Amino acid sequence: MMAAVLVGVFGVAGTLLRFAVDSWFAHRAARTVRVSRGGMLRHWPWATLVVNATGCLIIGLSIGITGRLGLTAEWHTAVATGLAGGLTTFSSWTTATVRLLSESRFAAAALNLGANLGAGFAAAALGIALAS
Repeated sequence: MMAAVLVGVFGVAGTLLRFAVDSWFAHRAARTVRVSRGGMLRHWPWATLVVNATGCLIIGLSIGITGRLGLTAEWHTAVATGLAGGLTTFSSWTTATVRLLSESRFAAAALNLGANLGAGFAAAALGIALAS
């Protein structure tokens, strides 16, 4: 029961953090977006990349820190599933890639896939290394 409560509390925090990151990037993009041919807005999913890499870092850190601090598995679950789960987004990442493809921005779509995977792996490895 305690694990479920912790996941819920940390999940709310992760979701609010994601909302803040999305809002910050949306506000910045509204001032700097270029209009492409045909009037379609050009976009790059920076917020998604940032939250996904940050979530990987958080999970990597939680692997080592919860053990080092003597916290129970409930705390790792709260951080990994709640905080990182509320923060990260697989669906937005894939949808952004599909949008880039639909705009025939094939290089941007490939870069989005590679950047999220590369940054995610690097952030998880960094988190684990820092926590060790």
